[in-house]
Amino acid sequence: MYRRILVPLDGSRFAERALDEAKRFVGDETEIILLEVVHIPFPVMTPDLGASMVMMDLDEMLAEAQAYLNGLVETLKEEGVRASAEALENENVAVAIVEYAREHDIDLIVMSTHGRGGLSRLVFGSVAEGVLRQAPCPVLLVRATED
Repeated sequence: MYRRILVPLDGSRFAERALDEAKRFVGDETEIILLEVVHIPFPVMTPDLGASMVMMDLDEMLAEAQAYLNGLVETLKEEGVRASAEALENENVAVAIVEYAREHDIDLIVMSTHGRGGLSRLVFGSVAEGVLRQAPCPVLLVRATED
């Protein structure tokens, strides 16, 4: 049985589908830890405007992420699941997830994959693939789809 299950989220309903799978592994001593890695996006390049950057407040982004996660923690607790959450900042989401797993003695990572392919995957990379390659523990990938 797993003691500490990490579920990385990004605020999307697709990512939240990993929660249902994570709950399948919950036992008496299990805790689900929700993690959202916040990062400020790269500047946007457009032919008309050149490089532009959306002004975002990192503290506000972290507070919003933590509030989102806290709501999910409350729902899990109402279902009888031990849960906690943390929002943190890092430019590389996959590296942040792997480092968190190492530093917090995580036994299992359960996460969604958005199923990007082709050019989108080359441009944005694959967080799931990065975690899968570097994780210090088993990783369960849940394919998130529209249906």
